[in-house]
Amino acid sequence: MAMNLRLSEDQQEALRQRAEQEGRSMHSVVLRAIDRYLDEETDQAAVRRLGAKYAAKHAELLRRLGE
Repeated sequence: MAMNLRLSEDQQEALRQRAEQEGRSMHSVVLRAIDRYLDEETDQAAVRRLGAKYAAKHAELLRRLGE
């Protein structure tokens, strides 16, 4: 899929500098950032889901610990 990404001049310059420092293309830096974001969001959703599950399962224990 092709898409346009509109960056501010500051963002574009920072991206260009980062890519140059890493010896990579700006495209590969952006793809890596997107992958990291998606992985992080997936991990956070899993933690929230498990947290809710165990909070419900151990509600009485958590209530007593809070006293």
